[in-house]
Amino acid sequence: MLKRVKPKAWIKFSIVTLLYLLWALWAQSWLMLILLPVIFDWYITKKVNWTFWKKRGVYRQSKTVEWIDAVIFAVIVTTIIRIFLFEAYTIPTSSMEKSMMVGDYLFVSKVAYGPKIPNTPIAMPFVHNTMPFTKSAKSYSELIKWPYKRIAGLGDVERNDIVVFNFPTGDTVIVGAENPDYYAQMRGLADYYDISLNEARNMIHERAEVISRPIDKREHYIKRCVGLPGDTLSYVGGVLYVNGQVAENPENMQYNYIVKTNGTPLNKMRLKEMGISYDDMAGNSANLYNLPLTGEMVEKLKGFTNVLSVERVVLNEPSPEVFPFDVTKYPWSTDNFGPLYIPKKGETVKLTTQNVVLYERIIDVYEGNELSIKGDVIYINGQPADSYTFKMDYYWMMGDNRHGSADSRFWGFVPEDHVVGKAWIVWFSLDKDNSFLKAVRWNRLFKGADKL
Repeated sequence: MLKRVKPKAWIKFSIVTLLYLLWALWAQSWLMLILLPVIFDWYITKKVNWTFWKKRGVYRQSKTVEWIDAVIFAVIVTTIIRIFLFEAYTIPTSSMEKSMMVGDYLFVSKVAYGPKIPNTPIAMPFVHNTMPFTKSAKSYSELIKWPYKRIAGLGDVERNDIVVFNFPTGDTVIVGAENPDYYAQMRGLADYYDISLNEARNMIHERAEVISRPIDKREHYIKRCVGLPGDTLSYVGGVLYVNGQVAENPENMQYNYIVKTNGTPLNKMRLKEMGISYDDMAGNSANLYNLPLTGEMVEKLKGFTNVLSVERVVLNEPSPEVFPFDVTKYPWSTDNFGPLYIPKKGETVKLTTQNVVLYERIIDVYEGNELSIKGDVIYINGQPADSYTFKMDYYWMMGDNRHGSADSRFWGFVPEDHVVGKAWIVWFSLDKDNSFLKAVRWNRLFKGADKL
């Protein structure tokens, strides 16, 4: 039978097999070899009708069959591209202004750091975590759950990269009230009612539907990586220090500023031309404005004849909303925190009842240990511990809009298994404050994310 196989079929089989083996080598998964008999049968023996929706031996299929064939092929190819090469994302909030702007549509490279193998491989195509037209129906099944594995990429996360990642504290979600996150709401309730965290947790579960999500189905966030594994960060008066040196700031970084005028209002059209959205202009009085501004915008505003002063806001007040959420041990604020060590895989830190709060979520949740504190003794998996060796690398992410970003300052470290990819290129951009063709930001189209 094999003698009657045309040479053309053998050539196709050889090419496809070679490409498939290279793919398996890249993925470092020899389990993929179990599909080689399928490829052999597809091109050579043809014993199994793998395209069962087609009639065998019929060259011209019906239009319905052709459509089914095209849809299945498109879904398979697109899914492979989304998992292994790149994926499209939209910027929904102003946390990265003016580097990544609300309304930017961008491609995120999966090969930059190496694509992750899905934790939940059984899922609806093109749907992230919730079925359309529902509030909480899962678009995936956890019948099969794969452990974290990353295929070799083009490089590692570097300082100042714009990174897309799964939201670390998005493992637990209050349906219909996702923001702020579950843990922030629990702390807020405990503080408001002066009750314990356990009581606040019970209150939430009694009043709302609470669900959990695997890592790859948590919401996507995009921020700039300012802290790499092994770095020590400090943030003093809104100035970031990395390993004792002033960090390089993004060109378009924003802070909030108080702008005082002589009583006449600022011209909204001129503010819009400077890049300030109408939403940011709202809620201000005629003589006092709170605006997010870049350094260039500050200089322009100082030149307005009716502007008396432009002063940067500095948020120094210790806040229980700032990581690690313990103002008694760490009285940190939005603009002042640290020094803080960013955990590195294989590195060991000494643990005390003072600093364990910094790393307890890493030890307990991200790296799967049982952590408890009894008196002055720390227990890990039931054994007394005065040190801990990290199993993964961690990162510190911050938004370029320093006073308008829910970032690591408010939920902590980003584990390496949450990193999705690197912002690559903005392929389209719309300004919601304008209409029709004026809404298109033509100067941003097809610009590399690192060039904006």
